[in-house]
Amino acid sequence: MRLERHDGYWLLVGVAAPGAAATTLGPLILMRRRGVGDPRLLRHELEHVRQWREQGVVGFLARYLGAYLRWRLRGYPHWAAYRRIPQEIEAEWIARRSVLGGSARADGEAGGRPAAVIGEG
Repeated sequence: MRLERHDGYWLLVGVAAPGAAATTLGPLILMRRRGVGDPRLLRHELEHVRQWREQGVVGFLARYLGAYLRWRLRGYPHWAAYRRIPQEIEAEWIARRSVLGGSARADGEAGGRPAAVIGEG
């Protein structure tokens, strides 16, 4: 595993939630090695970093988990419920638009080199 400090977020390479290429918890993006270098994936996760900051921990989790549970209770399977979470819809929409436009950072600036790397793996 490798931990990188970037402007506005941390990237931990080598791990993510089961079945996911990446997972975001506040300013920490957990990303599997296969996802490194994918500008759409990074932009998607950076949008989640922005959402966490804007909504706060309780607000983000209440909205995110509440939406997921509502869809599951309506009988949708995991992936269908996940794709209907408003934060996921927004993050994916912004990620796809920004890749077409060339931006990869949450603040809209180009970037990618870490400010610091902790550990190598």
